Amino acid sequence: MDNEKTVDVLNTLIEINNDRIEGYETASKETDEEDLKRLFSHMIETSTTCRQELTEEVERLGGTPIEGTKITGKFFRAWMDVKAALTGKDYKAILNSCEYGEDVAVDTYDTALKNDEEHLGLEQRTMIVEQRERIKADHDAIKELRDQLVAQ
Repeated sequence: MDNEKTVDVLNTLIEINNDRIEGYETASKETDEEDLKRLFSHMIETSTTCRQELTEEVERLGGTPIEGTKITGKFFRAWMDVKAALTGKDYKAILNSCEYGEDVAVDTYDTALKNDEEHLGLEQRTMIVEQRERIKADHDAIKELRDQLVAQ
């Protein structure tokens, strides 16, 4: 197993968690709604924990954890949509945009598990699967909130 390639995979996941943290911190600053602030805070907490676990593994492998964000086109568009929806206080639009951002995060984890499996040891795969499940649970919580709004 090539440690350099493993570090690259893990750094990609660090980056998507950095994107989530930055996006939700920005969204939290843009709203006065306490329920949204709590939701965004939970999402930040999930990614902070995931990032810490990934960072420790990169360092254990002798690599350098990536800093900063990538903010890919898709992810950036989602956060701009969140910001616009917050300005209009459109909860459904806010949650739709958040769900889209969460889709990008889950897809990033899925890609790592599918395309880079040969570069991951059992412990790393297990950690990534567990993190993916936490992020997927966040996604599902947002989707459920959005669906409740639609049903009202």
